[in-house]
Amino acid sequence: MAKKIPLRQCAGCREKKSKMDLFRIIRTPEGQVVLDGSGRMNGRGVYIFPDRACLDKVRKSRALSRSLKADIPDQVYEKLEEELSRLETKG
Repeated sequence: MAKKIPLRQCAGCREKKSKMDLFRIIRTPEGQVVLDGSGRMNGRGVYIFPDRACLDKVRKSRALSRSLKADIPDQVYEKLEEELSRLETKG
């Protein structure tokens, strides 16, 4: 029997993608907003496809703020940019 692949919707392009292909940003129970590299941290999560267009769309539309019901610090966007740049140079 084939293993089911969990799908999540990108907050930017609104397309459903494999959970493993997306960045996860969470609001912890303490109210802190962080990038979840493991995909297993506790908290309310939002997913973004690692693509410059999706990241720009999310930032412009304030989709993260709405989804997480919290203000998003600039450090979170900077960390996403770093991860995206790292992936672009790797691939």
